Amino acid sequence: MSEALSQDEAFARIRLLRSPNVGPVSYRQLLRRFATAQAALEALPDLARRGGSAYRLADEGRVAKEVAAVRQAGARYLFHDAADYPALLSEIDSAPPILTYRGDATLAARPCVAIVGARNASAAVVKLARTFAADLAEAGFVVVSGLARGIDGAAHQAALPGGTIGVIASGIDIAYPPEHAELQERVAAGGLLLAEQPPGTEPLARHFPSRNRIIAGLCAGTVVVEAAPRSGSLITARLAGEAGREVMAVPGSPLEPRSQGCNQLIRDGAVLVQSAEDVIELVSTFTGAPRSRFREQAAEFAGLADEPPSEPADIGGLLTLAPVAVDELIRQSGESPAAIQLALLELELAGRLVRHSAGRVSLAA
Repeated sequence: MSEALSQDEAFARIRLLRSPNVGPVSYRQLLRRFATAQAALEALPDLARRGGSAYRLADEGRVAKEVAAVRQAGARYLFHDAADYPALLSEIDSAPPILTYRGDATLAARPCVAIVGARNASAAVVKLARTFAADLAEAGFVVVSGLARGIDGAAHQAALPGGTIGVIASGIDIAYPPEHAELQERVAAGGLLLAEQPPGTEPLARHFPSRNRIIAGLCAGTVVVEAAPRSGSLITARLAGEAGREVMAVPGSPLEPRSQGCNQLIRDGAVLVQSAEDVIELVSTFTGAPRSRFREQAAEFAGLADEPPSEPADIGGLLTLAPVAVDELIRQSGESPAAIQLALLELELAGRLVRHSAGRVSLAA
């Protein structure tokens, strides 16, 4: 656990994040409002009740088993305010408050580039991905990918001697796909392996977009080498663009379905790249991600902990199933930002609110 935290506070943070309806944004708001995770845990039932629902905290025994499983896997926790927490990742709206990792956490402080693409990639493009990854690693870049079949695996293998980060959709102790168990172990031993899900978690479909946001958030740029329309690689590219990072794509034949996603990205504004040199030229000018909306809100609502509103704002009539920006709720309601944030927090803890990208919220369906 983090050296900057007591064992009790680290445990309370894990329990806080594992409690129902606590997401990355609400987790940070709770810590900012109550100063410690233990104090936030004590406040959760009342906040959820005010939002319209009963509440039950994450079971202490279950969290204790999780901590033991992390240790058993040879992994460690990485908290959002730890010195080794990746700076670029911390800039995205939904940066995971807690990660588990194996390997060298300092790798994420080096310039990182994501290489993603099709699982059923063509042989020629797999070879191209290896060349991109090897050349980027030789130039001092850390190659980030998702340890999937095809392009991901090729990128990791080629970049291992210079540095690679694998982000998985399962728990830190689960290898997926099974045939990449050895590769995953090599990444953990010689690079960095990251997981957001608790140990023992099998990779479910809903976990992959969450993993993709971490891949995009770690990197100055994302290269899509080959991708069919509606593939997970395009989700990673979209998330990279939303985070203000460079989005690059390798063009392909319009007759090849696996090239259609890349060609679409280029048509929509992604930068066409044909070599690692193209990538290096582009990301070398990257000066850092813009402040995320959450960080802007954190600065704007810095007084939330000092002067908490006695009552949240009444915004029930302003929310629908359609996402709306929090800033818009503040403008239309005429309430203070702190009152709006408290109202949203209570609704989220009660399971009645959904948070979307770009600082938008909606009622839960």
